[in-house]
Amino acid sequence: MSVERELKKRANSQCELCGNEDHLTIYELPNSSEYKEEVEKNLLVCATCSSQFDNEDDRDPNHWRFLNDTIWSPTSAVKIISWRMLHRLKAEGWPQDLLDMMYLDEEEKEWAAAAGDAEDKSKALIHRDANGVQLQAGDSVVLIKDLKVKGTSMVAKQGTAVRRISLDHENETYIEGKVDGQHIVIITEYVKKI
Repeated sequence: MSVERELKKRANSQCELCGNEDHLTIYELPNSSEYKEEVEKNLLVCATCSSQFDNEDDRDPNHWRFLNDTIWSPTSAVKIISWRMLHRLKAEGWPQDLLDMMYLDEEEKEWAAAAGDAEDKSKALIHRDANGVQLQAGDSVVLIKDLKVKGTSMVAKQGTAVRRISLDHENETYIEGKVDGQHIVIITEYVKKI
């Protein structure tokens, strides 16, 4: 039997999270390769749920109120994604109560935590450009001001693109990149993400 047919049978042709019957797709839980067989690490989910797993900007916390019921599912994959989403929604307040009630065995806890959702990100440094846009390692930026590079006679000109930046892990106002073949440190208020 194919994975899709097994999932439809297990889920009664509904989203295994919210119960929606439209636009169903197979979703493989990230960080699950070593944990289960194919059907056990996949879920049948609707487009609404799957679009909100990783996209914070489109996430509607009220859509996820059904987690009150799904945390009791006998299906491990359903419990895992429920646990992960509750951690992603923790700032709303109500998910903490559900997390306190939820039961996962040791293997399920390890599997759920493999995605890193329970890690405390409140102390994580966030690098932002001059417009307040969050910068990630590997992004490309453009200089918005001529910058004199300390210790050299070099001037990095306004409009210069700096590709594949790296982030300073101790200071949120510093990024690093190459300009004219030279590796330099740049203050984030003088760059704009492209």
